[in-house]
Amino acid sequence: MTTNFARLDRLPPYVFSAVNDLKMEMRRKGNDIIDLGMGNPDLATPEHIVDKMVEAARKRKHNEHNHRYSASMGIKNLRKAIADWYGRRFDVDIDPNTEAIATIGVKEGMSHLVLVTIRPGDVVFTPNPTYPIHPFSSIIAGGDVRGIPVGPGENFFENLLHATKQSWPRPKLLIISYPHNPTTEIVDLDFFQQIVDYAKEHNIMIIHDFAYADLTFDGYVAPSFLQAKGAKDVGVEFFSMSKSYSMPGWRVGFCVGNKETIDALKRIKSYLDYGIFQPLQIASIVALNGPQDCVHEITDIYRERRDALIDGLNRVGWDVPSPKGTMFVWAKIPEKYKDMGSVEFSKLMVKDAGVAVSPGRGFGEYGDDFVRFALIENRMRINQAVRGIKNIL
Repeated sequence: MTTNFARLDRLPPYVFSAVNDLKMEMRRKGNDIIDLGMGNPDLATPEHIVDKMVEAARKRKHNEHNHRYSASMGIKNLRKAIADWYGRRFDVDIDPNTEAIATIGVKEGMSHLVLVTIRPGDVVFTPNPTYPIHPFSSIIAGGDVRGIPVGPGENFFENLLHATKQSWPRPKLLIISYPHNPTTEIVDLDFFQQIVDYAKEHNIMIIHDFAYADLTFDGYVAPSFLQAKGAKDVGVEFFSMSKSYSMPGWRVGFCVGNKETIDALKRIKSYLDYGIFQPLQIASIVALNGPQDCVHEITDIYRERRDALIDGLNRVGWDVPSPKGTMFVWAKIPEKYKDMGSVEFSKLMVKDAGVAVSPGRGFGEYGDDFVRFALIENRMRINQAVRGIKNIL
């Protein structure tokens, strides 16, 4: 039997595993390691959403449909709730029948959309550094990924134009995400208009990952890509219930925008899955249509944690800018340790500070001068982390 798994050949070793393995080794020895690494939201899902899911899951009589196979594109009322949410939030018209589809989280939806969009050898542009599924969905599909530098001191759009001139064959797809993980970069609507105009000029499809739409601070409000004039002509936008509503393990997301693209995703998903467990979809309708106080409360908690971490790091001599979006802090490695690279520095943080962070190298080679903090511990634990970090500074 062959053990040559072709799709795995182009996937590099998992960079984060070196830090994760060390973290677990230290914990087995009895050390208290504060984990600010993986961006796994720790806040409880709001009670009214959980209650609705439980109610729907208990409906098991023969004439109830909640435990049967669901629709791979999402039930009609969920797609209507998605369209209504976009109308209220962004004044964007979405046809729930042709321009919206539910996905099993953003990773599933994006992976399958890229798989159906590109052929082996097609050029795909993604930011670098960026969330790993952005480039690796394309690599798994056989694409040729080109990383566009993003982050402090970089002009992403100028870098994009330069890369376009240098690339042959011409790029077929651009994947972007703002507010951006891991760099926390933010943009305004004018930026998205530039992207739309660029896509039309170069005949490029756009996928925008809008996972951190609600996690914004200091008066900044994140625009939707679809607010740009003509955006639906060239692309789609993904949204995740994981962060705004603290539903990461529920695996509910959706994709909206260009109807031909949505139809393509619908067709491939019809071969690959039977949709999300229906009680989860029903609870998501309640989340989208119900009171949004919970979203504001979740955002306020992340803002308080951000302030605690930023104030603490600056106080102990690590000058880090305060992000206006996401649930992360992107910190340049202190000068005395910059030659170590992000993986070795992250190991040092675990061993000598008792704090686990994500090495920037795991998000792309242009991230190797940085580490990412995830705001997934309470303020007391964050203050404890700062005391540990002070020991190595």
